[in-house]
Amino acid sequence: MSYRVVTTPLAPGASLPVEREGGFPTALLSACLVAPGHEGLLDRLRDPRVLAVTTGQQPALFTGPLYTVHKALSAAALARTLQARWDRPVVPIFWIAGDDHDYAEANTAAWIDAHGAVEEGSLPPRAADAPMRPLYREPLDPAIGELLDRLDGSLPASAFHAPTMAWLRRHYRPGATISAAFGDALAELLAPFGIVCLDSTHPAFKRAAAPLLLRALSSAAALDEALKGRAAELASAGREPGVAVGDGASLVMLEGMAGRDRLVTAGKEFVTRRGQERHTLGALQEIAEAQPERLSANVLLRPVVESALLPTVAYAAGPGELRYLALTAPVYATLGVTRQTPMPRWSGVLVPASVDRTLEKFHLNLEDLAEPVSMLLGRVVRARLPDDAATDLSELRATLADRYDAVRTTAAAIDPTLVRAVTGRRDRALAEVDRIERRLVTHLRRRMDVELGQLTRAHDVIFPHGTPQERVLGAPSFLAAWGPSVLDAALGAASNWYRNALEGGAGLA
Repeated sequence: MSYRVVTTPLAPGASLPVEREGGFPTALLSACLVAPGHEGLLDRLRDPRVLAVTTGQQPALFTGPLYTVHKALSAAALARTLQARWDRPVVPIFWIAGDDHDYAEANTAAWIDAHGAVEEGSLPPRAADAPMRPLYREPLDPAIGELLDRLDGSLPASAFHAPTMAWLRRHYRPGATISAAFGDALAELLAPFGIVCLDSTHPAFKRAAAPLLLRALSSAAALDEALKGRAAELASAGREPGVAVGDGASLVMLEGMAGRDRLVTAGKEFVTRRGQERHTLGALQEIAEAQPERLSANVLLRPVVESALLPTVAYAAGPGELRYLALTAPVYATLGVTRQTPMPRWSGVLVPASVDRTLEKFHLNLEDLAEPVSMLLGRVVRARLPDDAATDLSELRATLADRYDAVRTTAAAIDPTLVRAVTGRRDRALAEVDRIERRLVTHLRRRMDVELGQLTRAHDVIFPHGTPQERVLGAPSFLAAWGPSVLDAALGAASNWYRNALEGGAGLA
């Protein structure tokens, strides 16, 4: 089966990244890399001039929706583009956000089965009263084995089916945490592209980040006020950041009795939002010394931590991230950290040849598949009605409306109270024409059942559940069908997009 990659147009979202002083804290980084056996990756990090392009995502089942891989390939494409432009090494780094505690988002995966339909699988939900543990401490449920078997049995047969399942089974196994399975699987998948996967929950990284988190707590009130002002600026410019600020919450999370919990200022103390545990700044400093793994940054502080510890010049961000990253300027300024440039990630669609054939058959474009499937099918069937039938129905409606309007005029002249009755009968007559058309369409639809099934499957591949492909379907669907070449194709498309954008073409400001 063949395929093509279509780049999704993105609105302007960033300016050209700016160079900065390079060099990695290699001892720290080598400890925190996932699958550090890739010695070639470590060698690149030892160059004192090296810079980084970063991206990241919270862990998810079977590496999550396809946009996770798109973000990683975006970082690789942008790093290559900047390396050629600046003539200095630039390394792509994927930040595994294992501190995230959104289990409901992490425990579900979707794929296309052998019949071309969307299939979903989930692990058992977290108990309602369970603490919201970060995903790096959340073990995979034993049901992971059954879910892998189900995926194995439903993916279409191909030369790449077995290698794809072997890759997933190596990492998504009972006993592994959700974050470790996700990170290890991604590290193996992305290593051929020179992408470094970073475990941000590693004890060494936690210790290195702790001083900055404490500074953010010390400046919590000032940061909250500055963020409130920045949010007002964005709102006045018609930009909605999508993150609430100005409510007294700090930018730091603490793992306590209720799990990972936001620290909120309460006079001279801090209180966890859900657990209502109170801590002085001194007590939090002691936690940072003895248990730094309990502290983590929220979404506004995380990129600041990243730029403080790594020589990052750009972050490949999705649309939602670009909105809230616009808020962060005062955080960098207050904490004295160089700000990396937020850059739109590449976005694309993997289009199987079978979808192109279906579109050609119905004289449709890829964009037509964005229409709700029921409306699309109805439109396609109506277009297949015989020309005479469509003309006759249209003329019948026009004739009925015209003649009833004439009768209504006569009725109004005789007795105005008759107008309502005539109008009601006209509406019922027109509704009867609609019913006749629906019956014609229904019977024609039955005759077109096979063809419409093809169109439904094409819709499911490109807009599953009416949502863009990359936000629902996972990488295993496409790896099992086409193998690693699909990643090469996506990287090539992303590289072209960034190269054209940074040379003044469409895409970036």
